[in-house]
Amino acid sequence: MTTTWTPASWRSKEAKHVPTDYPDMAALAGVEQTLRGMPPLVFAGEARRLKTLLGDVAAGKAFLLQGGDCAESFKEFAADNIRDSFRLILQMAVVLTFAGGKPVVKVGRMAGQFAKPRSSPIETLGDVTLPSYRGDIINGMEFTPEARTPDPQRLMQAYSQSAATLNLLRAFAGGGYADLYNIHRWTLGFVNDSPQGARYHELSEKISEALTFMAAIGVTPESQPDLHRVEFFTAHEALLLGFEEAMTRIDSTSGEWYDTSAHMVWIGERTRQLDGAHVEYFRGIRNPIGVKCGPTMEPDDLLRLIDVLNPKNEAGRLTLYGRFGHDKIAGRLPALLDATKKDGRNVVWAIDPMHGNTLTATNGYKTRPFDRILSEVKSFVEICKAEGVHPGGVHLEMTGQNVTECLGGARALTEGDLADRYHTHCDPRLNGEQALELAFLVAEKLKEDRVAEAVRAAV
Repeated sequence: MTTTWTPASWRSKEAKHVPTDYPDMAALAGVEQTLRGMPPLVFAGEARRLKTLLGDVAAGKAFLLQGGDCAESFKEFAADNIRDSFRLILQMAVVLTFAGGKPVVKVGRMAGQFAKPRSSPIETLGDVTLPSYRGDIINGMEFTPEARTPDPQRLMQAYSQSAATLNLLRAFAGGGYADLYNIHRWTLGFVNDSPQGARYHELSEKISEALTFMAAIGVTPESQPDLHRVEFFTAHEALLLGFEEAMTRIDSTSGEWYDTSAHMVWIGERTRQLDGAHVEYFRGIRNPIGVKCGPTMEPDDLLRLIDVLNPKNEAGRLTLYGRFGHDKIAGRLPALLDATKKDGRNVVWAIDPMHGNTLTATNGYKTRPFDRILSEVKSFVEICKAEGVHPGGVHLEMTGQNVTECLGGARALTEGDLADRYHTHCDPRLNGEQALELAFLVAEKLKEDRVAEAVRAAV
């Protein structure tokens, strides 16, 4: 690490997955300079509030629910899509809150999730080879030389779309759309329509009874305005460091640097090199941050990363997302949990059950089986409990839209169904029904553990 940090000090390091093939690098620098003069998308005080809430998660007093698109797109940008994904997260949060008996911190992969690392820098179709699609903030998905050429003006479009998304999210979160009674009515509709609805009926009925009791004693949205609104935060993988640098500002209250492109940002599995540009950038910003931890992560490597990214051992500063695969988590996660626990590291442990469970169907579609996703989440909860670590949350790639990208779920989607509504620009997402079903099934697990803890405490 260099001793002196600036928002640009990452430029002296190797920046993996940051494109260097813009036809006009001067034009890129000009766009980044323009962005430096644009208003912040979020505020430092909001990021500090999220850090406080994540400190509660680290202490076992709350649960993190993080979800949204694999990669946002310019083409599918629409108010309805934003609304549906926001509503889905709220529905999932109510179910998890009731079952787990703890508040749920709600974070959307929204308003900035535009750049994606790719396993290969090139893509070949037939006898034509072009640069890979790397997210709409960099290039286009269409397989043409023009679309696949990085375009600096895409940074400005990503900024504008993020600003509009945040504006709508704030309106939804504070303007009555997030009314607790509305959320539960939507969830009841899901239970009634689901082929597995009978399984979720008991929990949904208990939530209904709780709301009826609250209303009977005068706890209503009219008497308690907080029932009308929620706290909602945004996050994305901060891959395109030039954009993040341009959005990094000094907070006038604290005098510290914050990345104002999102409340929270994370480092991906492919860019967490200790001597790399992404770790260098992240060590200097004061936002809550995250790191993806895959099957190749070793305990000593993790502790060294934590030394750099959270040297003061601050609660809520660092979230670690395991992403192993349902068949690898039991062999890899325990040692990492043991290392952070023994060393007294104050971190949030969460699970990303999506990336390690990706496969290619026989018809060529990239997909993820619902059963494997659920299995990894359940294993995560069980392993954390066995190691004496709080299972802090889940991080999902999902959408409120009725897509057919992941196999299984209550409607038992098959490989033959994938072609019906396969809309993702990158990786397959859980659809709205599958995501809410996952919330109910995880809620069952959390409830079992909560009851077991209560029994142990009473003995």
